[in-house]
Amino acid sequence: MARVRYGARTEAEIVAARTASARLPDIWSTGVVAVWETAPDAVAAVLPPPLKPTGRPLARVNISKVDLPGYPLGAGSFAVAASHDGVDGWYPLVMPMTHERALIGGREVFGEPKKLGEVVVEREGLVVRAFLARHGIAFVEVRGAVAGALPLPEPAQKTDFYFKFLPAVDGSGFDGDPVLVHCLRNEKVRRLERITGDVVLRESMYDPVADLPVRRLVEITIGEKTSDQRGKVVERVDARALLPYVHQRYDDPAQVLDGPPVGSA
Repeated sequence: MARVRYGARTEAEIVAARTASARLPDIWSTGVVAVWETAPDAVAAVLPPPLKPTGRPLARVNISKVDLPGYPLGAGSFAVAASHDGVDGWYPLVMPMTHERALIGGREVFGEPKKLGEVVVEREGLVVRAFLARHGIAFVEVRGAVAGALPLPEPAQKTDFYFKFLPAVDGSGFDGDPVLVHCLRNEKVRRLERITGDVVLRESMYDPVADLPVRRLVEITIGEKTSDQRGKVVERVDARALLPYVHQRYDDPAQVLDGPPVGSA
């Protein structure tokens, strides 16, 4: 009988797939990063407990194109500065990806707030334009001109915070306690340039980043970097405290309460 592809994989196949993914070479991306000071009350409003604001109300957008073997990937992140248990890092609100493969792994394994979207980085000479778009709206755009090279930073470890959860089958909350994940990235940079320009935030009911306005621009850069990542569950989270923030993950807040249609079998 021909092999049934939805059938169980052998232990050897599972180990081979895991080993192959662990041996991936450095994957370099070209990305635009903008950081700015925003409204402190807005940062505090979007952070689910136990995350807390840092001493500086920062927002950051990262817009990258990634040289994945076989196909290019656009990857983005819009995040605010946050702190947990003495660790400072970033709490992403939305992470647009251009391919389903990048979307699924991040959401299901780490709890990343990834969504399918359009991610564009363009450079013509010294002129740079990069944006994140969904539902036909470029909800964040960075534009400017390269103003010169910057010293390369030393390799560094950076932290992102994610909440991993499953909405309950009956729509009453969660199936099991949500967990807070620290995602640790070891980052290396091989090229970095400063950009003189601006950040434009556009109104979108799906990605309301305009609620975190640009009060004072800190920096815009374009560079080439590579990083690995590993996550660890640091604590279980009070489901009642997290539930008011779950709508951040969905375009339609009612999705978190979606259940089987009446009369379905």
